[in-house]
Amino acid sequence: MEKTIQVQGMTCGHCEKAVKGALNEVEGVQSVDVDLATGAVNVSYEDPATLEQMHEAIEDQGYDVV
Repeated sequence: MEKTIQVQGMTCGHCEKAVKGALNEVEGVQSVDVDLATGAVNVSYEDPATLEQMHEAIEDQGYDVV
């Protein structure tokens, strides 16, 4: 499955790395692609990963999911 999550607050490479790292810790996430210019985070995942888990992982890093 694939999902694009809109994230506010990412401004630099460190932000991108933090979001990627957090999402890669969610069991079932296969790949993460971050577009800093648009705030789009494209995630490829399978069970048992859920959108709720991914949103929580991003928010735990201090960013807002819109």
